[in-house]
Amino acid sequence: MAFVENAWYVAGWSRDFSQELVTRTIVDQDIVLFRKSSSEIVALADCCPHRLLPLSKGKRVGDTVQCGYHGMTFDGTGQCVRVPGQDNLPSNAKVRTFAVVEQNGIVWVWMGDKTQADPTTIFSLPQFADPNWHAHFGDALKIDAYYLNVAENLVDPAHVSFVHPTTLGNAASEDVPVEVSTDGDVITAWRWIRNAPPVGFFQQFGNFSGHVDRWHYYHLHLPSTAVIDFGSANSADSIREQDRDSGVRIFAIHFVTPVDSDRTIDYWMHVRNTATNDDSASELMDTLLRKAFHEDVEILEAIHRSEKRSTHRQQVRIAIDKGPNAYRKRINDLLQVEATAA
Repeated sequence: MAFVENAWYVAGWSRDFSQELVTRTIVDQDIVLFRKSSSEIVALADCCPHRLLPLSKGKRVGDTVQCGYHGMTFDGTGQCVRVPGQDNLPSNAKVRTFAVVEQNGIVWVWMGDKTQADPTTIFSLPQFADPNWHAHFGDALKIDAYYLNVAENLVDPAHVSFVHPTTLGNAASEDVPVEVSTDGDVITAWRWIRNAPPVGFFQQFGNFSGHVDRWHYYHLHLPSTAVIDFGSANSADSIREQDRDSGVRIFAIHFVTPVDSDRTIDYWMHVRNTATNDDSASELMDTLLRKAFHEDVEILEAIHRSEKRSTHRQQVRIAIDKGPNAYRKRINDLLQVEATAA
């Protein structure tokens, strides 16, 4: 399966990278990363050009990587700087490098043409730098499923009532229509559930005693970053759409990184406007979100297994698929642009 390569993908949190060699597979390409003595993170193709041994099987030598087979050594630019036993360095002894940007505690890698890598296009959220909000990094959730299925699940509020009935949803939202906007660069699906019992998540975290008005806004940024803006407020307050900050509001952010056609990693975190200085709140929220996200994993992996067995079965599309349909079309458009350029 094809992947969009000219895009920024998350390779991990800043805390994941030190001077040790770290391997990643992104869009079916193996890379090795490490933090130089200057603190800059570099990413190289994980393959020595001599006998194709992964460089990660070698070792770090200063700010270079030494192949574990015959000792050829490469610097952070991918240039060979040493061949043991000879003085001349082959002109074609180079390793491909990838553009890397570290910001907001997140490490991004551009997997395509480096000349097109524009750091200003990297996803960010204003609340990252807002002292009234708290950002908390979660896990790297491994999913045995194709990344497009994972990403389109994150622009689909309708599944919440059925997949997460005790955590993020309940029966009160089953028949509430989903609204979708595909006009801008970001695909957005959303709905409000008014005057309903709080879902399990906010029963434990929001301490609501009566009915609430709650919302779900799913924003999908190409190629595969999803922001879920969800929260609750007391129904008696009758808050408007633009007043969501007055309730308990949370952004669950999913950086969906394709590994290959059968594997995906979802690097997830959350940003919240409540209990901003309470570490125990972060731990509680992690526990609740992990439970909900593993409910998604069970569904997505089952779908993936079924798709691999049923290649000729036609899927039925319904009204709630407007967001996922638009997403698939835009991904196909990006793939065609890259294929034409190639």
